[in-house]
Amino acid sequence: RKEKKMINEIHLGPLTIHVYGLLVAVGFLSALLISERRAKKRGMDTEILYGIFWCAIFGGAVGSKLLYYTVSIPDILKNPSILWNFQNGWVVYGGILGGVFASLAYCKYKRVDFFQYLDLVLPAVAFAQGCGRIGCFFAGCCYGRETDSVLSIQYWQSSYAPNGIKLVPTQIYSSIGDFALAYLLMAYAKREPNKGKVAACYCVFYSIGRFVIEMFRNDYRGALGALSTSQMISALILILGIGMFVAADKRCFEN
Repeated sequence: RKEKKMINEIHLGPLTIHVYGLLVAVGFLSALLISERRAKKRGMDTEILYGIFWCAIFGGAVGSKLLYYTVSIPDILKNPSILWNFQNGWVVYGGILGGVFASLAYCKYKRVDFFQYLDLVLPAVAFAQGCGRIGCFFAGCCYGRETDSVLSIQYWQSSYAPNGIKLVPTQIYSSIGDFALAYLLMAYAKREPNKGKVAACYCVFYSIGRFVIEMFRNDYRGALGALSTSQMISALILILGIGMFVAADKRCFEN
């Protein structure tokens, strides 16, 4: 019997395209195009946007790797080769935090309004995350717990997820949530709320969604007591988001 295999590679002659990498690239490009279109409508400087985009990519890559190394210290001590394995081992929250801090530094350098651009790009970031989670689905990473539900996914020959077992499709649920968040944030932005409120809403709703989805995941992500590392970060970002929303309501981010 021929085994079914999740399609994670597209072969075009001698060229092999990894679906995960392809969808991450689609996510980045989509985020840039969405942000560019919205920036032009608002009369914002697209050159600054491009600078933020590249800083976010670099800072996101560094942050993602650093957080992965942090939660994988026991494994690294056993196998130091993990440190130079750049094909695997990326943590979304590290990427978000790294991208935000790099973008903040760039905006400070350019002397432009950081929160204005943060409100602009975060809806597009949510969309990009939705694309990336579909990539996770095809790769088999970020997989869910075992389930008997008809709403399940079963992998064969996966390098990440356990094979031949029905699993909660956490990647798809995450993707749906990310796309929904992107739509809601862009709809909310059209109402022209106070500066910082769109970013605050991203922090609040993404952190809640991530905290919940973590309950159904079963891949190793590090832990602090009963909570995963991502759940701890989610709780902190939720508090930050609420604080930002209150501050934005008082126009604390206005020039």
